[in-house]
Amino acid sequence: INRADLLQRAGAYPAPPGSPTQIPGLEFAGIVDAIGPQVRMWKPGQRVMGLAGGGAQAEYILSHEGLLVEIPDNLDFVQAAAVPEVFITAHDALFTQAGLQMGERLLVHAAGSGVCTAAIQLAHNTGATTYGTSRTPAKLEKARSLGLDVGISNKNFASEVNQLTGGAGVHVVLDFIGAPYLEQNLEALTSWGRIVFLSTMGGTQANINLGMLMSKRISMRGVTLRTRTLEEKMAATRRFATSVLPLLANGKVKPIIEHVYSLEEIGAAHAVMAENKNFGKRMTSALTLWPTNIFSPGSRDEWRSAATGNAAARR
Repeated sequence: INRADLLQRAGAYPAPPGSPTQIPGLEFAGIVDAIGPQVRMWKPGQRVMGLAGGGAQAEYILSHEGLLVEIPDNLDFVQAAAVPEVFITAHDALFTQAGLQMGERLLVHAAGSGVCTAAIQLAHNTGATTYGTSRTPAKLEKARSLGLDVGISNKNFASEVNQLTGGAGVHVVLDFIGAPYLEQNLEALTSWGRIVFLSTMGGTQANINLGMLMSKRISMRGVTLRTRTLEEKMAATRRFATSVLPLLANGKVKPIIEHVYSLEEIGAAHAVMAENKNFGKRMTSALTLWPTNIFSPGSRDEWRSAATGNAAARR
């Protein structure tokens, strides 16, 4: 379950063209069931995971072959389904967008979120020092077990960051909050610092201190995966496969799963997500229906006729 699923259900985050409009779900794992005539990368029976514009909270799904990656042998299907959205998003934000380097300092907000649990692990493995904020001390304690160096529950996080760094600040900020945190984010950044906005849970409209932005030479970038073109998503998937899959395979990073629900319990899963009480991921599984697991509308014959460059997978 991702927060975007709640927004889609509320009509505030429509699925992109070509994706199911009535079925939420941005990531999945399962077995390739059938392939189109132009598919070259996969064959039926392979274990795969991937991104979706929607429709993943079901038993079958239709996917472009370039959005799939093979599941490492050490992950089961539930673990694998918790990987694509959070790890591809985190890897893209940290390294493609922000250019995080070894020895730099990273500040993440909402440290208990799925993306941030992935970002903390990736940054730790890169050799960056990680700072994280959360209103819940228990979430910060759990995040420390993933490699978080410093947990901050103080609302005045910028002053604490600057105190902890001797006034140097951090090099990169990953922000999910948006407007309410913008001023402090600028204060917490060092010269040539970078902010990547991944969500705006606290609001989209903010005043900005252009003088500080200019004097520190700060760069700001807003990104989402869902609104990108197929080619952009495929490129992000390839970078993830090259850099992150080996870390997953050797256990250096891992998906964090708090609870697994059946498809019949999906309403309860959404309710818990809306309360902001989760640490890491809450998952839905169709394992009660199939040995392994995914579904999209239409019959198999309809999928096959439409799946020229696609692979249909079952969960």
